[in-house]
Amino acid sequence: KRGEAALRRSAAETDTVRAESAAQLSAVESESRRLKARLGEAEAALEASRRAAREGRSVEDMRLRLLLDTVLDAAAGLRRELALPPATTHPADTVDALEPGRMSPKDIAARALSETDPALLDQLLALPQAHLIVDGYNVTKTGYPQMPLEKQRLRLLGGLSVLAAQTGAEMTCVFDGAELAAPVLLAPPRGVRVLFSKPGVTADEVIRQLARAEPPGRPVVVVSTDREVADGVAKAGARPVASVLLLKRLSRV
Repeated sequence: KRGEAALRRSAAETDTVRAESAAQLSAVESESRRLKARLGEAEAALEASRRAAREGRSVEDMRLRLLLDTVLDAAAGLRRELALPPATTHPADTVDALEPGRMSPKDIAARALSETDPALLDQLLALPQAHLIVDGYNVTKTGYPQMPLEKQRLRLLGGLSVLAAQTGAEMTCVFDGAELAAPVLLAPPRGVRVLFSKPGVTADEVIRQLARAEPPGRPVVVVSTDREVADGVAKAGARPVASVLLLKRLSRV
């Protein structure tokens, strides 16, 4: 009988423990559901806040863009109505002061540079709106007379094209075409004007005409070792330089 009583007590205690465990599990599950619900509410509130912020920023951007378009349209209309010309001067231009003088080829010639120093040609071509006129065959026959005329022209024009790209100066190369039976087929390189003298006219005469055609004050440099050409262009205000000067400069391109 005592054993049966102990067994009943043990069974009762087990039932009690099970009941308590079930109650605790139910409480935990209930709390978990409550926390999940609150988490869902928080996530929904956060997403709603983000959406509202995006919509609010979009509205502000739209209003700002509309305001900017309105100002730009009003400015364009005012410009058309007033017919204002483009501004060509700046406030600093109205100040009364002395400006430095502009250098000319003669000023550069007065510097202590050798007539065969390539730096002299660089300085001349660095002048604003400089124009380099080249006595083509005079240069090629000074530098590489053993080559055929066609290859002489191509070599010189290739070097002048690179020099034009480096300096930005206008370049004209004149070849003697007085004895040509037909025009030379040639694709001028970028940045170089190629001219042939007409029948009965020498390249020297074309070079002098080019020098005289330039307005006074424009930097014009003529490359030729021909003394008659050099003297003629100098009278027109151009700066003559020797062919060897150009050849040395082209050897660096």
